[in-house]
Amino acid sequence: MSGKLQVGQVYRYAGGKDPKPPLLDGFPNFHHVTHTPGQKRALLEAGINGMAKVMTSDGPRRPAIFIRSSPWKAGTEQTPWHDVFDLDNGHVRYFGDHKAGLNIPPGTTTGNAALLDAFTDHQGHTPEERAAAIPLLLFRAVSQNGKPKGHVEFCGVGIVERAERLMQWGGGEHTPFVNYAYDVALIDLTSENDTVDWEWIEARRESTVSHDQALNLAPRAWREWVKHGSTALPRLRRRIARAQVTKVRDQRPAPGSREETDLEMVYKYFDGRKHDFEALAATVAARLLRGAGNRYVDGWLTRRSGDGGADFVGRLDLGGGNGLAGTSLVVLGQAKCIKPSTLITAEQIARVVARLRRGWVGVYVTTGAYSEPAQAEIVEDQYPISLVNGMKLVEELRSMARDDHGGSLTACIEHILDGRSTVITNRRPEEILLQ
Repeated sequence: MSGKLQVGQVYRYAGGKDPKPPLLDGFPNFHHVTHTPGQKRALLEAGINGMAKVMTSDGPRRPAIFIRSSPWKAGTEQTPWHDVFDLDNGHVRYFGDHKAGLNIPPGTTTGNAALLDAFTDHQGHTPEERAAAIPLLLFRAVSQNGKPKGHVEFCGVGIVERAERLMQWGGGEHTPFVNYAYDVALIDLTSENDTVDWEWIEARRESTVSHDQALNLAPRAWREWVKHGSTALPRLRRRIARAQVTKVRDQRPAPGSREETDLEMVYKYFDGRKHDFEALAATVAARLLRGAGNRYVDGWLTRRSGDGGADFVGRLDLGGGNGLAGTSLVVLGQAKCIKPSTLITAEQIARVVARLRRGWVGVYVTTGAYSEPAQAEIVEDQYPISLVNGMKLVEELRSMARDDHGGSLTACIEHILDGRSTVITNRRPEEILLQ
């Protein structure tokens, strides 16, 4: 009976490679789960391990490529690169196996050749071209009881989105060499309860099994990708909403810290001063948006009544802001000066989101924090709104104070209020695009 690989599960990868015991040292036995009678073992000896190709009636097919990342080797002379595994957002950046001192082209090493072969398959333009595409099964080494070897965590099934040639430094002489880096999309395995049935790989290893027959055993997202291609990857990528949800306790400063004192001071300073806090929020929002490398244009504050869920308006220019290469977005801001212990709810955020039109984005700035259900709703529904909690607010203000006001938070706030040129009006938000 075929086994299943579970995402997030740690497996014992023992040197003896005995497939008989289901458990070893309390962990599932990798060689038991991946055992196929009469077939060679699945191996993780190298970083990139390609199973031998089989010849089918539809043409050649490589059953799978097993990727193993060893974080404990990162930064060493032999492995100077650092692989990135962002499982919650379905992205892995993995470096090839070319090394300093090798006198062969980087694309011809065993691992790079296999991954470039997979990349070619993954760029297929038709379902027929993608039917035999090579699945990547990704693992990373994890330490157990202080030992870095012998245990691996299964990270999912991947598709190569990009292959990039780049220069790296390595070896004892710290010499430059060319290698490949691969951006891999991890597919969503929700329909399979985050598991991969080994029967799929077994079918791909059988020369008598057609591409379509093997495909019938693939995870749903893999079948969808074969059918629709790379344009479907954004909706088929593995995403964990909770990864983008910050716990309430992590949004608040530590008790007794300077940040807690700063936040309490800001709250008391602006309590009951609606437009003053809106001006402060607009300044902080502008700083954050500009800090992402974009051009931000200040707009105006809305009047006390009839703002309909918006307190300030701005404009975000992308790609230069002018000409065919640029575009501009209306920024709709909401500012709430509330007790730092108070939570912003999903309903409050929804009032801002309801005002957003196509080409508009929102920013919500508060001295409080955001409830976890509110954040989850934003992530799951992909609302185009940025949330700035009280701790982030005072962090930005403290940074501004340190840069320009000798570290005085009060001087920084007074400078913002004294020098503000933002007008208060009830103009329509879209008018910012004409400025």
